[in-house]
Amino acid sequence: MDFSRDMALIKPELWLTGLAIIVLLLELIIKKKEVIAFLGIIAIAVTAFIVLNVAPGLAFKEMYISDGYSMFFKFIFFISSILTILLSMRYLRNENVHYGEYYSLLLFSVLGMSFMASSNDLILLYLGTELMALSIYVLTGFKRYDARSNEAALKYFLLGAFSSALLLYGISYIYLLTGTTNLREIAERLISESSEPVLMIALLFLASAFAFKIAAVPFHMWSPDVYEGAPTPITAFMSVGPKAAGFAVIGRVFIIALGSIAVDWKTVLMVLSVLTMIVGNVLAISQTNIKRMLAYSSIAHSGYALLGIIAGTPEGIRSTMLYLFIYAFMNIGAFAIVTILGREGELISDYEGLGKIEPLWAAIMLIFMFSLTGIPPTAGFVGKFYLFMSVINAGYTGLAILAVIMSAVSAYFYLRVVMLMYMKEPSRTISVSPNLPEALAVTITTGLVLLMGVSPYYFIEFAKVSMSL
Repeated sequence: MDFSRDMALIKPELWLTGLAIIVLLLELIIKKKEVIAFLGIIAIAVTAFIVLNVAPGLAFKEMYISDGYSMFFKFIFFISSILTILLSMRYLRNENVHYGEYYSLLLFSVLGMSFMASSNDLILLYLGTELMALSIYVLTGFKRYDARSNEAALKYFLLGAFSSALLLYGISYIYLLTGTTNLREIAERLISESSEPVLMIALLFLASAFAFKIAAVPFHMWSPDVYEGAPTPITAFMSVGPKAAGFAVIGRVFIIALGSIAVDWKTVLMVLSVLTMIVGNVLAISQTNIKRMLAYSSIAHSGYALLGIIAGTPEGIRSTMLYLFIYAFMNIGAFAIVTILGREGELISDYEGLGKIEPLWAAIMLIFMFSLTGIPPTAGFVGKFYLFMSVINAGYTGLAILAVIMSAVSAYFYLRVVMLMYMKEPSRTISVSPNLPEALAVTITTGLVLLMGVSPYYFIEFAKVSMSL
């Protein structure tokens, strides 16, 4: 083992660890918490720069892998965390919980996700998952005086602990069969064990654990309550970062390690995808709280994203990667508007007449609602088009038809918000006055949602180049 080479490959995570600790310590001496927030952004930017300059390769006895696939997902984590920090500063100050450790926890959660994306071993995957989860548990309950936030954190922790147990059980069964936790060695040793009943048990345990991380039905129970109770910027972050991390490990584990039983795991994922698309979209219709509506919407989008994994082709994996990249901007953008409106924008009915009293912000919210629905010329249409085409090309036309039907169903609750903004008279006066970081976050998300919808070529190529499984 070449220790210096290994350390060079893991340099981004080392830097992020050190910077996260520095941010935590600086909280003790810097009173102006906005400074710590910007230090957090700088820490992520530095880590992103290092990622771009790290050569591909394997480290620490092939437990850690640096490749285009991991880099792609790491940039989703970095972008979503920077946008979350921009949305958090005023929100935390208004809620009287503006503490520096918030940003350090956010960095540690990104660190855990980075290890998940670069895991070539089930043990490292588990460690990354737990580092991410423990940080998010604390961030979910960061509003300590708020009963809803406390309840959300407790539910997330209890169900998260259950999913961690399922993951460990799955890993233990895989180790029982193969004597290794390395993904590629597992693939080699499972060729002769593909009919083992124990392997099917391991598959079910792993699929259940990963389904929890991406809020797939029937392991979605935590999502609406946690999304509603968590601080809104953290809700935005949870809807993108941990979800993308979950898909990163699903791709590695199922495509690489469990490739010999693709027929079996595709059947499991098909059931999960169908249930997730139907339940997520149908239950979103009856919601009155916009955070809960977006929670069920997030569940439905997990069902769509699973389609590319089910296809199992390079085109399908690329389509899922592109979809998650697009989803990061349109979903955080929608939550950005909810964050800016604050407590005046928690209920869907609060958006009545917004188009008449705040036309700019109503127009931006319309763009995000159109994109989440999949209406051109927004990025959401591009993402769904390539995803559904990859499924059709792989021979799963029925799944693609169901996905299109469910997208049509989703138009009801997304466009209901648009209808309330433009076709109802305002019932009260709302004053929208974002600060500079919030305005910057909205500008970035809106601009990229429109740019990727009109000119998606470079983003599609980015996903193609990064697909190195």
